[in-house]
Amino acid sequence: MASKIGDKTLEQWVVSNPILKKIMAKEEVLWLNPKTGHRPSVHSAVTSNDVEEAEKRLQRFAPYIETVFPETRPWHGLIESRLVDIPKMKGFLEKTWQQSIPGRLLMKNDSHLPISGSIKARGGIYEVLNVAEQLAIRYGLLEKTDNYAILADESFREFFSKFTISVGSTGNLGLSVGIMGAKLGFRTVVHMSKDAKTWKKDLLREKGVEVREFDGDYSLAVKEGRRMASLDDKCHFIDDENSKDLFVGYATSGNRLKQQFADLGIVVNEGHPLFVYLPCGVGGGPGGITFGLKRIFGRHVHVFFVEPTHAPCFLLGLLTGLYHQVSVMDFGLDNQTDADGLAVPRSSAFAGEAIGHLVSGCLTIEDDQLFRLLKGLKDSEGIPVEPSAAAGFIGPVKLFQTEEGRRYIKEHNLTQHLDGATHLVWTTGGSMVPDPIREAYYRKAEGK
Repeated sequence: MASKIGDKTLEQWVVSNPILKKIMAKEEVLWLNPKTGHRPSVHSAVTSNDVEEAEKRLQRFAPYIETVFPETRPWHGLIESRLVDIPKMKGFLEKTWQQSIPGRLLMKNDSHLPISGSIKARGGIYEVLNVAEQLAIRYGLLEKTDNYAILADESFREFFSKFTISVGSTGNLGLSVGIMGAKLGFRTVVHMSKDAKTWKKDLLREKGVEVREFDGDYSLAVKEGRRMASLDDKCHFIDDENSKDLFVGYATSGNRLKQQFADLGIVVNEGHPLFVYLPCGVGGGPGGITFGLKRIFGRHVHVFFVEPTHAPCFLLGLLTGLYHQVSVMDFGLDNQTDADGLAVPRSSAFAGEAIGHLVSGCLTIEDDQLFRLLKGLKDSEGIPVEPSAAAGFIGPVKLFQTEEGRRYIKEHNLTQHLDGATHLVWTTGGSMVPDPIREAYYRKAEGK
């Protein structure tokens, strides 16, 4: 008897969803989410109030962040990235894929976020700060009306050293949590999968972080980290698969982007739709970003997640409705990709259920294309990123070049508004990559 994935056999899933044949053959696809715009059957675990509270907390910590991380001074202690116009990259995409892209192309430069150089600086650092605030207030060392710059005092580092923060990661979340936790004084432990790059492990150790390596995938690192943290009542485990705090940290980006659009005179409304393309691993980061963007721009923003052809866990979770209960291995995929931050076999249960009705669709991309896009961005705009961060650039190409993309445009009555559209590619990491490795990425791209 054939084993079942949820309530169906693999064959039954393929019959009911023919696109699975292409997914299982590791072909690039654009899958449109049939639940887009539908209200979830249960109320979301995240509210606008949660995001507002997170924004206030980050404002309280800004004096401390500015004190201990001088690189954040241009943002007055807020962890934020530039919004960049990239017309030369648009030209590269149009020429390479022989596809016109109506509208304007911009990049949200989370690849160059201060402190840890990736999108994970939003959620990972936020959750560490939340833990620190709760502990300091609980023990009578801090009040919300204080100037949080006092947290840089050695007495606070000594206090936090009595507690542990741990996380399971393929790399970038570990960097964000590790660097921030160690700076505050926490004993910080990062459980890393075999997919994590050596340089990320080395950098964490230089910062005083304890790195535990597992000869298994991302899910195993998280599972083991969660188990070991449960044995220590003074340890807080940052759970990338289930964390509300990570999610709302990412969601604060919505208001920030609204202000950046206003500064550049960019309008988002019915006549000026916004298309956003986000690389996706476990889904917490892009999920939180999506929630924040939908909160601000509503139906006028259309969000697409981009995953490796070998590891499309969020796509499979949404398509089957099983979210974290399904693995890419269930569909014969191996989770092997050069996009280390996206090498995830199961999606976040929290993110899938919270924003599954907000995502317009999911795309998959081959690793060779990641390097092609990485090189194109460096050659055209002089901006280096890591392979996973380049994934989103395939988004506008596929939107206009595929039958599914054209159908989406038609069904949402967007055809007559495309000249006024803004396409925003969210680059998610890369500024901390050591020069020799960055050069190796580029050389590999030259061979593609």
